Amino acid sequence: MDAFDRIMELSRQGLYCAQIMVQLALDAEGKENPELVQAVRGLCGGFAWSGGPCGVLSGGVCFLSLLGRELPAEEKIELIGQFHAWFRERTAQYGGEDCDCILEGDRRNMFKTCPGIVMDSYAKCAELLSERGLA
Repeated sequence: MDAFDRIMELSRQGLYCAQIMVQLALDAEGKENPELVQAVRGLCGGFAWSGGPCGVLSGGVCFLSLLGRELPAEEKIELIGQFHAWFRERTAQYGGEDCDCILEGDRRNMFKTCPGIVMDSYAKCAELLSERGLA
């Protein structure tokens, strides 16, 4: 199964952005941790639809932190900073990195907008880890 199919499968199972990113990280290690996946649910929808940043951004940071946990602290900071800078560029077309901007104020837009952002973010995280010999 390719990454996009897995993302769509997880979505059909009821997982959202940050949860999908964390599950993909767990998949990469052949691990299961349903409690962790459930715990990051509050990051989805911009901190549970409270106007916060996109859960894909938060989930991507979790992805990088989990799979990059052996990196020295300074390198982890750089890694996360690179992802955040990329994410800002990726979401600039929507006017910002918070869910309300990305979804143009309509949660129904998540079905057309979010899968592409999740896929692109997963690919970027994998690329950043690969550059460090971790993927």
